[in-house]
Amino acid sequence: MRMSDFVVREAIVPDLPPTNKEGVIRAMVESLRAAGQFRGADLEDIIRAILKREFLGSTGIGRGVAIPHTKHNSVDRLVGTVAVSHKGIAFDSLDGEPVYVFVLLISPQDRPGDHLRALENVSRSLRDDNFVRALRGATTREEIIALLDRAEH
Repeated sequence: MRMSDFVVREAIVPDLPPTNKEGVIRAMVESLRAAGQFRGADLEDIIRAILKREFLGSTGIGRGVAIPHTKHNSVDRLVGTVAVSHKGIAFDSLDGEPVYVFVLLISPQDRPGDHLRALENVSRSLRDDNFVRALRGATTREEIIALLDRAEH
């Protein structure tokens, strides 16, 4: 499973405004809603589900990267988006450093295998320091899309 299989290109956020953890999650969920990804879902319920997962342990995995995620019945297939903060955002990361690159995943409740494969793929991709550095430097949705496509070939 590649990132391009689930990242909704129209929902990519190339320049997150400076904010906090909840603000990041809210902006990313809203970008997916604006791209038509939730069928009549309560956005607040989706945001609460992601924040509940964050409460269990931060998805800020270090090195400027976070992978917030949840399972939710508002989607019938795995969806995700990418967001970049050029200033960095405090996200309770494991290394205590700000986060610059965010990949949000939301998967159906009944597809735990897809969820785990996507998390594995994203974390493997984001271990590449050059890829993360390039994402941090991207300023447009098109640049991020090109980087995602290039990383898979």
